[in-house]
Amino acid sequence: MELRNLITFTQVAELGSFTKAAQQLGYSQSTISFQIKQLEEELDCLLFERINHTITLTEKGRELVSYAHQVMALTDEFKESLDQEQQFKGHIHIVTPDSVCDDMINKNYIDFHSRYPDISVKFTTADTSVMFDMLDHNEADVIITLDSHSYHKDYVIAKEQHVSMNFVANPKSKFAGIKNLSIHDIINEPFILTEYGQGYRRVFDKELAKHSLEITPVLEIGRTDIITSLITKGNMISFLPDFVTEKMVKEGKLCYLDVCDMNIDIWKQLIYHKNKWLSKSLKTYIDYIMEKEFN
Repeated sequence: MELRNLITFTQVAELGSFTKAAQQLGYSQSTISFQIKQLEEELDCLLFERINHTITLTEKGRELVSYAHQVMALTDEFKESLDQEQQFKGHIHIVTPDSVCDDMINKNYIDFHSRYPDISVKFTTADTSVMFDMLDHNEADVIITLDSHSYHKDYVIAKEQHVSMNFVANPKSKFAGIKNLSIHDIINEPFILTEYGQGYRRVFDKELAKHSLEITPVLEIGRTDIITSLITKGNMISFLPDFVTEKMVKEGKLCYLDVCDMNIDIWKQLIYHKNKWLSKSLKTYIDYIMEKEFN
């Protein structure tokens, strides 16, 4: 069994397309088809069902994905053992919400780059549903969600952490320091919120609906740094993760409002696809994020 055929097989399986696999590997589509045919003949089984220009893994194909990843991981481990300098090289694509992206870049990117200068990182921001679609099409290596708790058989949750959320306002707000506020007390105040239908905003709106309430914000924007900046200058309110606001609260630039009747459960989850081959550089990055972002 040739290793290149296994590599081709995993690319086709991850991308769900012979054409995309050919583009990714720099082969012609006929070469991809030939290598898959070789593998099927050698194993004497059908690996993909081909119906109306779509391909789907067969049961045997799904089994082979797991074995192929093990073979490639062992091959990669052996190659790395031959490299006495143990260099870390590669390219990582991570997709996160805006707030997580800003936090990660500001807190940890310089440190990561200084440790692993030959690993390049691409950040993309997206909504949770888009993130999972990108994982399914191998367009992202790993994602971090900030949403309700997600479980799915096709994804590996490498790490997860409950995220504290709070209503935040200017310290001069008329609600600052008042105990046991109700959402009804602040519902008609001007709100600045993250974009409708995305991540924790969607969970927030669902909880409001349970109270038969709805907020029409004066501004919707994904940039939490802009939201916090505007609140320090005016009388608006927002609902944000504590990791975005806690520093400004300690500095006296923002304050938390003691709203007691909103039960909103938000989780930060580090996720990759179960069929994703974890290269040395990707494993290194995941381990780093688990240590630095989930503590």
